[in-house]
Amino acid sequence: MTLPRIILAGTNSGSGKTTLAMAVISALRERGLRVQPYKAGPDYIDPGFHSLAAGRPCRSLDTMLLPKGRLLELFERSARQADISVIEGVMGLFDGAGALDERGSTAHLAKILASPVVLVVNGKAMARSAAALVRGFARFDRRVHVKAVLFNDLGSPGHYSIVKRAVEEYTGIPVLGYLPRNDSVSLPERHLGLTPTAEHSGLEVLITTLRKMAEDFLDLDGLLGIADGAQPLPPFTKTLFTAPPPGKKVRIAAAMDEAFHFYYRDNLDILEQLGADIVPFSPLRDTKLPAGTDGIYIGGGFPEEFALRLAENAEAREAVRSAAESGIPLLAECGGLMYAADRLEDRNGTIHPMAGVFPGITRMGKRLQALGYCGGRLTRPALPGRKGALLRGHLFHWSFYDSEGNDGLFSLLLEKNGKKFPDGLAKGNAFASYLHLHFGTNPAPAKRFIQLALRRKNRGI
Repeated sequence: MTLPRIILAGTNSGSGKTTLAMAVISALRERGLRVQPYKAGPDYIDPGFHSLAAGRPCRSLDTMLLPKGRLLELFERSARQADISVIEGVMGLFDGAGALDERGSTAHLAKILASPVVLVVNGKAMARSAAALVRGFARFDRRVHVKAVLFNDLGSPGHYSIVKRAVEEYTGIPVLGYLPRNDSVSLPERHLGLTPTAEHSGLEVLITTLRKMAEDFLDLDGLLGIADGAQPLPPFTKTLFTAPPPGKKVRIAAAMDEAFHFYYRDNLDILEQLGADIVPFSPLRDTKLPAGTDGIYIGGGFPEEFALRLAENAEAREAVRSAAESGIPLLAECGGLMYAADRLEDRNGTIHPMAGVFPGITRMGKRLQALGYCGGRLTRPALPGRKGALLRGHLFHWSFYDSEGNDGLFSLLLEKNGKKFPDGLAKGNAFASYLHLHFGTNPAPAKRFIQLALRRKNRGI
């Protein structure tokens, strides 16, 4: 089966990958194509932009968390539902786990997917040197196939003419357009990166502007030709979606609003494959959980930005706390942990009451507390598994949890860069951690979550 696809890879972070990806996705969608967007790495924010531009959920492709076979399975499962897949890379093309380690890089992903690469270059303050830059990227690893170049942030058509001629003359790689400098299309940033779509007013106007710029300044037919020329996807064995879903066995209430929206789309699909009916609810607006809730999933987000509103919705906080105390399984990640704790102290030092599933308080720090991939083992039985079960995921948070003497709640010992530290609050069937899990890494926690929800449902309480 042919799966047209391209990877938009940058020379560095800030090259304009996200902006160009949104432009390309929206322009191809305007042509009537079904565009499936993807984002390399553990990012949650860029996928929100791409989901809006494409009109369908963006999916994450993380070579640090996903074994090769499962990454291919997840990619193929969604790509075959579309006419073209547009994948935004992470950082610079070859930036990965280390100085000599390609894992986690866009280049690593391109090799696994056998995907052609379109290099995004910020051409501001650059002319003939652009050719040297592109030539170096194209020759650095011959197994990564740079098929075209797109420029970003150019000052004029004359500027584009210079860099285009230089690159094509010295490298033989076609330049398929550029986005002109336009401060109105910049994306605002937050302490975890770009501001989430839920907080970005005027996003539809931005997408329309980018679409028109793509139509005016990019060779979309040339990009489609590169995508159509992609090699067949490498062979793989299915291990996650091997049979039709068994039907809706349990209802999982998933927090989805401005405060909580960091979910891997594939995590939700895997839960559904295991028999879950995912029902969204809002801790900001809803006063109770969805009827028939058998489990609660609270992903990450920015609860600190909505702490006052979350605190004011006492009915929702009480509903979550009461459900957890009754034995309904609760899985909370990062921002979800902040909500599940008793209190949250914001950046101004104001303390807000939260759900109180766990004692203790989360406090917003003045510096980044943790960033990167890490793993660890459960020190006692908890929602994700038995004692000794291995969990691996990604950390990125500015807040920290103060147990206020309740250290017995910790159930997970994480290790990063040779240092070990406790995490994973466990109480009954409730589990909260700063660790973002991808169920494609290991589906066991997802299976355990559904099993506990089904067991709780069958108790009939």
